[in-house]
Amino acid sequence: MALAIQADTTGVTFSVRVVPRAKRNGVQGVHDGALKVALTSPPVDGAANEALARFLSDLLGVPRRSVVLVRGERSRTKTLRIEGTTAEAVRALARDSGP
Repeated sequence: MALAIQADTTGVTFSVRVVPRAKRNGVQGVHDGALKVALTSPPVDGAANEALARFLSDLLGVPRRSVVLVRGERSRTKTLRIEGTTAEAVRALARDSGP
């Protein structure tokens, strides 16, 4: 299934499927229309949410404040809004993650 992204003139909104407590941070492709991201941090006290925001802001070259959690604070599947990037940049993350 393809990565579902809503784009407008200022940024993008898309779903992310988080895998906490992984061996290393990394994008693992697409899972049910969401970008699958492995994070080393545990899902405790918002640590994984903060790690996700920092990780994606670094990968996409945007400030941390540009990554906003829209929905799914306590869920593995989250909706993010990222200002200052494009749908193609997010799709490239999934493509570059390997098989």
